[in-house]
Amino acid sequence: MGSREVTEQLDWNGKKVTVAGLGVSGIPAARVLHGLGAVVTVVNDGDDERSRAQAAELEAEGVTVRLGDGATLPTGTELIVTTPGWRPDKPLFAAAAEAGVEVWGDVELAWRLRGPGAAPWLAVTGTNGKTTTVRMLASILEAAGLRTAAVGNIGVSLLDAVLGEEQYDVLVVELSSYQLHWAPSVRVHSAAVLNLAPDHLDWHGSMEAYAADKGRIYEGNQIACVYNVADKATEDLVVEADVEEGCRAIGFTLGTPGPSELGVVEGILVDRAFVENRQKNAQELAEVSDVQPPAPHNIANALAAAALARAFGVDAKAVRDGLQAFRPDPHRIELVEEIEGVTYVDDSKATNTHAAEASLAAYDPIVWIAGGLAKGAAFDELVEKSAKRLRGAVLIGADRALIREALARHAPEVPVVDLDRTDTGAMSEAVREAARLARPGDTVLLAPACASMDMFTNYNKRGEAFADAVRALAATGDA
Repeated sequence: MGSREVTEQLDWNGKKVTVAGLGVSGIPAARVLHGLGAVVTVVNDGDDERSRAQAAELEAEGVTVRLGDGATLPTGTELIVTTPGWRPDKPLFAAAAEAGVEVWGDVELAWRLRGPGAAPWLAVTGTNGKTTTVRMLASILEAAGLRTAAVGNIGVSLLDAVLGEEQYDVLVVELSSYQLHWAPSVRVHSAAVLNLAPDHLDWHGSMEAYAADKGRIYEGNQIACVYNVADKATEDLVVEADVEEGCRAIGFTLGTPGPSELGVVEGILVDRAFVENRQKNAQELAEVSDVQPPAPHNIANALAAAALARAFGVDAKAVRDGLQAFRPDPHRIELVEEIEGVTYVDDSKATNTHAAEASLAAYDPIVWIAGGLAKGAAFDELVEKSAKRLRGAVLIGADRALIREALARHAPEVPVVDLDRTDTGAMSEAVREAARLARPGDTVLLAPACASMDMFTNYNKRGEAFADAVRALAATGDA
């Protein structure tokens, strides 16, 4: 199993730290730093009722909060700790650079606060599939009898995991490109980049900058850099990374694996990386049917999780047991109902074209429910690749015209229902229209390829609306 690391203990007493942003990570960071003796000032762009309530709580604890001005660097600041959402081009960071002040994210802070003998980290990033892979990996590690937690963008707070009383053998860390941008010194046991596709380009400024931030996860890896054989950009990031001597590049593929890869042979997940004489030998890990649901992109997630687990020394039985025990979170290719031979699947989490493409590749034929906020995305490539699978399409949301136009260009024979409404009740109509287009054996698939905020609070609410509409359809028998 992986070794524990000795970490340098920092003296925070009297250190003037500015925390950029209230919210999910800013408030815990401010409290932790204040508790360590730092002189903490929180700056926040917003000055709304919620922000004022949060500020009042922190000020009662002795933290200074400055609302409505996130641009000015407080006098004497020695360090900035930022929440992930703050863009690198914010004036505060320009002022920090001019003053020679370091900027850390919450992940960097957690890394620096680890105590002696801290649990090693297994880290996962990628445009899509991060949370599923992290939870699969945690399930495998638990099946191996290891004390672990899924942390980062998921589950337990990283700061809580690092500073809490519970002792872990290993932490499974989901890292976004935002978090990696502000994590200059994080050096993990092993890491995986699952895939790379255009996303968050408004934040990063370019695809190159986005990819570079994802690639930071490989810096200083000790045992394994896990990459996607089908996505050369992930392998390129491994090649460019500065890793520890002896760290290996480990690929995963849905095809037959070569040496130093994990892959699939006749319905079996196999390992040709962590075995003796990998030129000739392979270790059976699990069956494809052990992965639920066994959609191609989900099998890829399972292989990535297995690769990281094997890099940590976990045996094949624990991989199988962990995958069998795992169940995906809601709204990720989730079977809702089968009505009169038509299957209804909720993949509301497919909020970009890359995720939707993976979802559409798992079914055939499909009545596709899509649309929402496009976030600058183009849909031609997605539609062109998926056209042959489409029985029909039902479009909702603010940017549905972009998908309609792509369908007209690349799948003109596919019938399209364009719902000119963005209220939450539109989902019920969308499901009824999809049911009208579907035939027995078809799948009605909610894979929006767009964000949800034009119509719903988040993708969870969108998925719930779809599931409710499907169940109402089943109850009335109107399919």
